[in-house]
Amino acid sequence: MNKELQQPVTQIKGIGEETSEALRDMGIETIEDLLMYFPFRYEDYEIRDLADVKHDEKVTVQGKVHSEPSLMHYSCKKSRLTFRLLVDRYLINVVCFNRPYLKNRLSINETVTVIGKWDQHRQTITAVEIKIGTQSEACELEPVYSARGALTVKGIRRFIKLALEQYGGAIHDPLPASIRQTYRLISKHAAISAIHFPRSHEELKQARRRLVYEEFLLFQLKIHVLRKIQREHSRGISHRFSMEKLEQFIQQLPFSLTHAQKRVIQEIMKDMRSPHRMNRLLQGDVGSGKTVVAAIALYATVLSGYQGALMVPTEILAEQHAHSLKQLLASAEVSVELLTSSVKGKRRKELLTNLAAGQIDIVIGTHALIQDEVNFHKLGLVITDEQHRFGVEQRRILREKGESPDVLFMTATPIPRTLAITAFGEMDVSIIDEMPAGRKKIETYWVKHNMLERVLDFIEKEVQKGRQAYVICPLIEESEKLDVQNAIDVHSMLVHYYRGKYRIGLMHGRLSSEEKDEVMKAFSQNEVHILVSTTVVEVGVNVPNATVMLIYDADRFGLAQLHQLRGRVGRGNEQSYCILLADPKSETGKERMRIMTETNDGFVLSEKDLQLRGPGDFFGTKQSGLPDFKLGDVVHDYRVLEVARSDAAKLIESHAFWHDEAYHWLRLYLEESGALSGEKLD
Repeated sequence: MNKELQQPVTQIKGIGEETSEALRDMGIETIEDLLMYFPFRYEDYEIRDLADVKHDEKVTVQGKVHSEPSLMHYSCKKSRLTFRLLVDRYLINVVCFNRPYLKNRLSINETVTVIGKWDQHRQTITAVEIKIGTQSEACELEPVYSARGALTVKGIRRFIKLALEQYGGAIHDPLPASIRQTYRLISKHAAISAIHFPRSHEELKQARRRLVYEEFLLFQLKIHVLRKIQREHSRGISHRFSMEKLEQFIQQLPFSLTHAQKRVIQEIMKDMRSPHRMNRLLQGDVGSGKTVVAAIALYATVLSGYQGALMVPTEILAEQHAHSLKQLLASAEVSVELLTSSVKGKRRKELLTNLAAGQIDIVIGTHALIQDEVNFHKLGLVITDEQHRFGVEQRRILREKGESPDVLFMTATPIPRTLAITAFGEMDVSIIDEMPAGRKKIETYWVKHNMLERVLDFIEKEVQKGRQAYVICPLIEESEKLDVQNAIDVHSMLVHYYRGKYRIGLMHGRLSSEEKDEVMKAFSQNEVHILVSTTVVEVGVNVPNATVMLIYDADRFGLAQLHQLRGRVGRGNEQSYCILLADPKSETGKERMRIMTETNDGFVLSEKDLQLRGPGDFFGTKQSGLPDFKLGDVVHDYRVLEVARSDAAKLIESHAFWHDEAYHWLRLYLEESGALSGEKLD
């Protein structure tokens, strides 16, 4: 877009100060903003054959008035008008409310177009709009915009029409002719005109296709430029370590690495040895062995004379990792320490002093690691576990504790490819897509609440064998808003049901850290047989003896969260079970339950979860790193996203892109968006 389109909307006829204020509240300040304010849906006025229309569906029909309109008044303002309409071979009833003036305007044999809801059983259309005369020349699709305050949809439509008439010629096309020809894309001007005022479904389809590709291509160009800058212009640590010692460490591990783990370790080691800073995302399903990969990377860091840090979202998980890493690195003479908010007083002061002096090789902690008082002697590697739980700023602060340390993000929440190349497009991605040998598949069942007693009897049989069970509830206490089981009531019910035969623990987010630790310690030592908990156990609990996971009101959870919870069992040698207790009312809830029972593959589940919940809610809250596309949908338009990503990669690496005039507008976009940041990339 050129400077002409950067003028304020007050340049458009009919838009004064008051209207411009209302538009500003909607994010529309310039003519470009107005032209790029797309409809969120379209009223479809295409005339259809009633044989193809379903009951209660909105429909547009055209026919001849077959009877005198009958008018009934309920009050001075409320009325009901009815008449018969001959539509092709159908004689139907038309009902229209509160439009008495139509009685004198409708005459027998007059052609009218009626828009409304079709009642198939009564052969009646309840009209929302009646147009007198033939409407065949009218547009089939009418754009509907989101409007606020005094602004109306018709008003916005009129302003956009005027903007196109006055400034349509100023719309420049950022896509070079070669790309448009390759994909047979219409021009930018034609696409914007058609997205607002389509003359047919096909024209709308071509307009959207063009604009979605452009939106994805511009975004991917930005991402690839950032990656190029990071790789070629960011100063990193070129780690130098003995591969022989690293191999010896791997050989003495109490288990063999999977092929996937070996592949991922090679990718990480290659990054660490390079002079550029590593910026890698490590994805691995629950139980796939990410912790040992982290341990090997941290050991390599120590071998090269640097310190490593592992930041996790909860104290329970921090303690879990500290315990695991101390065991794994016990024979390697590496000092591993835990730093959380629970570490206080003299012990905390001593730990911070030793960390700054370089006497601690590896530190594991929570947000405590990014406090101002925490200083490293020589930080070389930062690992963030369940990284989407930390904000961008929190991750940045930890990185800046050292001089360009390598960065490894880990997640046990499998991220669909479409989200990975948008939210984390500037990162390299490693995937552990193989489970350790001998790991038994968790059997998953969906049961209704009327089967609860059978489920509790099954749990008792497992406990009698010396096993343990989790019982997960969505809420801590009773809620008037949601009819879901809560942890405190369920705990009381189970104590009563088992009549004191078993010790039943209770854990939730309102307990203090010390109380949580006490409960988890008792559970991990089998002093608590059944643990009633909220989702605080979703991450960071490793009790191999637990074989049953019962989830109350399972339809209230997303697939990704259900999978995370299920991953708390199946960590030992015994067969494990996940029981989903739910009476879902919605089709989406029922579908979630079916999918959970059909697959244990976290990546398959993540794709399904994305389709059911949408990209904005995939992580439970709006992910700050996820772009908010105007038209593009990363789920439904994923093929276009893949093509745009491939094209962007080729363009950025080509000499022509940086020098040919054909790519001027694309380069200009990168400069204006701040992606180039003054860097010279050619």
